[in-house]
Amino acid sequence: MNQFHGAGSEMHQFVDIFTIPEISLISQVIEFFQSNAIAYDPEYVFWDVRSSVQSIHTSGQLHEEITRNLEKYLTNSSRIAELLDRLISHDKKLFLISNSGFPFINAGMTYMVGADWLDKFDVVIINARKPDFFISNKRPFRMYNHDTNSTLWHRVSQLEKGCVYSEGNLFDLQRFTGWSGSKVLYFGDHVYTDLADATLHHGWRTGAIIPELTDEINALNKEEFKRDVILMVGLQDLIEKYQDIAPDDLLNSWQMELITIKKRTKDLINPHFGSIFRTFHNPTYFSRRLHRFADIYTASLSNLLHYSVDHQFYPRRGALAHENMFES
Repeated sequence: MNQFHGAGSEMHQFVDIFTIPEISLISQVIEFFQSNAIAYDPEYVFWDVRSSVQSIHTSGQLHEEITRNLEKYLTNSSRIAELLDRLISHDKKLFLISNSGFPFINAGMTYMVGADWLDKFDVVIINARKPDFFISNKRPFRMYNHDTNSTLWHRVSQLEKGCVYSEGNLFDLQRFTGWSGSKVLYFGDHVYTDLADATLHHGWRTGAIIPELTDEINALNKEEFKRDVILMVGLQDLIEKYQDIAPDDLLNSWQMELITIKKRTKDLINPHFGSIFRTFHNPTYFSRRLHRFADIYTASLSNLLHYSVDHQFYPRRGALAHENMFES
């Protein structure tokens, strides 16, 4: 667990929506082996499943399945187009950077935004190879011809609106456009591939798209959850203040009640795994990575419609351990 992305030689992090099918398949394969008394090496299972998952990405099978069933996998909403139009009307520059190829991007964006989606962006980059796009300057931009589904051979010396560019790197993007540092707000749904290098190496402001937030916020807004949190905080204060003088039976009853309430709040969010952001009092590993690499996060990009274009978000001041005196 000592590498930049939190993965050591024998520890792999499943931290994004892309790994959910991988986790599911690993668990099903192991369950099958165990149910049928088949000897297996867990490491072999992991690598074989990872190889099979990667193969449907590289072969194009996954993109073909999604493209054939867009209504099953994508949300057709006018809110994204509305947000883009609002930003354009306020003279904001828009760009899209994707690791996918143009046919897949075009199908999805046409379904979600409309046939004129390409006209809304000042720069469109495909086959970007993130995260290498952010840290290596060895791959130049190539202009893409979507009529022939191929790249052209002439050198790219500027990025033009209405054109599509393949590969490239962030250093050239900043050189061609002048977009750099905190003037840029970049959204992505992968903490490492999209956000980490953009913010740490280039100083971009970053926003994370976390779909799981919707269900979690709905749970947090339930009256029973709010009531249990108030009870939990009150019990914790009682235990901390009176643990040295309260009778043992009273202290034990408080502690047992606290355990029950903690379990209840966890189950309200997710009865199997709890919150992806919190393990009772402490933030999860994913939550710590998210707060390091993302300036803001939201369940959907369209939530920005609730704010003006010039709105500024300020981080809330969190109390440190020695600052608890200010929190009462």
